[in-house]
Amino acid sequence: MSDTDQRVIVFIDAQNFYRSARRAFFDDRADPARLGQFSPRRLGELLAGRDSGRRLVGVRLYTGRPDGYLQRKAHAANVRQTQAWEQAGCYVFTRPLRYPYGWPNNRDGRRPEEKGIDVAMALDVVRLSDAERACEIAVICSGDTDLIPAVEQVLDGDNGCTVEVAGWVASTTDNGSA
Repeated sequence: MSDTDQRVIVFIDAQNFYRSARRAFFDDRADPARLGQFSPRRLGELLAGRDSGRRLVGVRLYTGRPDGYLQRKAHAANVRQTQAWEQAGCYVFTRPLRYPYGWPNNRDGRRPEEKGIDVAMALDVVRLSDAERACEIAVICSGDTDLIPAVEQVLDGDNGCTVEVAGWVASTTDNGSA
């Protein structure tokens, strides 16, 4: 690696990327939750190293955080996972999940959901690649089309930054799930 290598930052929508891995390779309804987990740092190294002349300078994850009172086990697991990612050298942004009124006994079956994760990630992509010029290559790991305006902003800027998108592709079109 040299000082002339292009700096790469990998931006990961953690739940989106995990869920898409499960849909691509596993039966989301039947297979254990651990299937679909990935190492963000190793993913970043793989993506940055796919071409010569590239150097990984950051891996950033964005994820919702379960409430410690409403979902004690899920909250504890999220904290442990976040700590492991941070110990591996990743930056992790969390936001509390939004819970429907009356959850878990709400009659409409709505589940807790992430809110603001895509916006935070989009702001960071633009800030770090356009305004701060912290990278020459921004790799976005998400299948969410809400990030398109951020990609357009970076590509329209006079920053010399390119944007790549990474996602999972199944080896077959039918993975056995409904």
